[in-house]
Amino acid sequence: MSPRTARPRHYLMCRPTHFTVDYSINPWMDPAKPTDTGAALAQWDELHALFQRLGHTVELIDPLPGLPDMVFAANGATAVDGKVLGARFRYPERLAEGPAYADWFRARGWQVRDAEYVNEGEGDLLVAGGRVLAGTGFRTETAAHAEAAAFLGREVVTLRLVDPRYYHLDTALAVLDDDEIMYHPPAFDAESRAVLERLYPDAILAGEDDARVFGLNAVSDGAHVILPEAATGLAGQLRDRGFTPIGIDLTELLRAGGAVKCCTLELRR
Repeated sequence: MSPRTARPRHYLMCRPTHFTVDYSINPWMDPAKPTDTGAALAQWDELHALFQRLGHTVELIDPLPGLPDMVFAANGATAVDGKVLGARFRYPERLAEGPAYADWFRARGWQVRDAEYVNEGEGDLLVAGGRVLAGTGFRTETAAHAEAAAFLGREVVTLRLVDPRYYHLDTALAVLDDDEIMYHPPAFDAESRAVLERLYPDAILAGEDDARVFGLNAVSDGAHVILPEAATGLAGQLRDRGFTPIGIDLTELLRAGGAVKCCTLELRR
């Protein structure tokens, strides 16, 4: 087995200063259950510090009052080759996040396209080498896949999600390297499973126990894979493949349906 090589990455994150769950737009969100913003901040701080210890560059966008889900930076845009496809959210509770992230990129000289169709950034548009794996079924419209292909100049592969618990692609699939992924097959329809089996015959397959703790909402730098610490089965499979899994506790953020990847938007110049 060839040794894994970590590549320094450039990430954008947003502190959960205003984190709470006061509405419900996915099965994980229950406004009747109290949240702890202090705990969310402490857990997020651990993730932020871990990225820095691993040698990655992390920039921050200011959190805005009234946008408790803005911590989930991955949803804010898709950034490839200096170009940014802005997010256009499905639910009104998150609509203002799209312009906030687009403004951040414009202020730093990125070429930004305001989306015509609903897409929720890297929640559903995952860059895997020269292609983009694109989710649909709950949030992002299929028309947005063609829009992404035309603007970003990459092949876009449509994958349909069928389990509402895994409402974004990044809750059911993680990119480990340019040509390696891990995913939870029952989260996809039969046609999408066939596509994944053809493109990634050696993919790591996650079982229900690991998927439901958001083990697939992970971030890889090619060698280290940061994932929720409860996903012990996936951690073992990753170790067997030569990766170094690093478990982290983001259970407070999971109350809103997010974990490691949701908090992390990769900036690709």
